[in-house]
Amino acid sequence: MTSLRRTDILSLIHLRSDGRRPQEIRHMSCHLGALPSTTDCGSALPTSACSGSALVRMGLTQVLAVVRGPADVTKRSEELPDRAVLEVSIRTAPFSQPGDRRNVNPSTDRRLIEQSNLIQIALSSSLLLHLYPKCKISVTVMVLADDGGRLEAGINAATLALMDAGIPLKDMVCACSAGRWNAGGGGEDIVVDLNRREIQAATGTGGGSGGAGVGTSDTIYLPVATMPQRGTIVLAQCESRLSGGEEAFGEVLEAAMGGCQAVMEVMSAAVRERGAGLLKARQGKAGVILEDC
Repeated sequence: MTSLRRTDILSLIHLRSDGRRPQEIRHMSCHLGALPSTTDCGSALPTSACSGSALVRMGLTQVLAVVRGPADVTKRSEELPDRAVLEVSIRTAPFSQPGDRRNVNPSTDRRLIEQSNLIQIALSSSLLLHLYPKCKISVTVMVLADDGGRLEAGINAATLALMDAGIPLKDMVCACSAGRWNAGGGGEDIVVDLNRREIQAATGTGGGSGGAGVGTSDTIYLPVATMPQRGTIVLAQCESRLSGGEEAFGEVLEAAMGGCQAVMEVMSAAVRERGAGLLKARQGKAGVILEDC
């Protein structure tokens, strides 16, 4: 009797390598206020008390975002008279990637610099920066575990951290990826929220969603960030060559926007849970110590 591998069995029933359906996102959990507001974030994160924080898990990818500010700008040359300055940096823990224990310098690594700029662009479209002239808002994203989609998880975590800090937004910025990839079922499937293995198959990269890779003409990897309640796309990055033209891109983009909608539901539930907990604590109905209320 011929033995079948697990991946072969999953492909026969049109499931992905991790058992998900093509249009299903990974298990996602969000925790606002992951760090107390008086915490000194140490050497890895900004060395002052954080205003808000959030921990986001998307599958095996885990990201912590910390927000400082609004605060006065330390250098007058960086000051803007009509709006706040948004500073975003992304870092990776040495143990975040399997098999790679190197310390990566966020100021020189090209992929981290590019992803920091992409997160800044996505957040700037929603933040009401004009309410804080001559100030600076710092966002630091720490990747604790990377199984693909760290850019999308970083955007989601940064959005929740800004909300935890009480900084006003036009709408939540939700990010999710989509792609067209052959899972082994005999045809090209449009899948949502790609993991590391699927990103490697689609682009030929390590799954960091920031380095240029060379995939086949039939594979697409598209990270997308949207403001779902407004129906606005704030970020869409595709480095693959599209064989199907605009029609193929539109199908993948529509799937990614559907994934962003599913992500928004999880994030909204986490925000409501956080708000309910703070309200109960204010009323003395919960055993929670409020520090900055």
